[in-house]
Amino acid sequence: MHTEAQLNDVAVGCGLALGELIQDESQKKLLLTIRQDATPEQRVCVAQWARRNGLKAVFVNMQFPEG
Repeated sequence: MHTEAQLNDVAVGCGLALGELIQDESQKKLLLTIRQDATPEQRVCVAQWARRNGLKAVFVNMQFPEG
């Protein structure tokens, strides 16, 4: 498991916001990216880091309510 600080460093380095990368306790090999409309560059950045660290990148598109 990676720490929240480590995941936030990767998120910021890949152009994501703090908290948009998470690693679930029950599925330790999955690196979840929770973001609406991640760019191809952001996806590649996250996927490469995940692969280097023995993880599988999973991208979840969330539609957040406006207002």
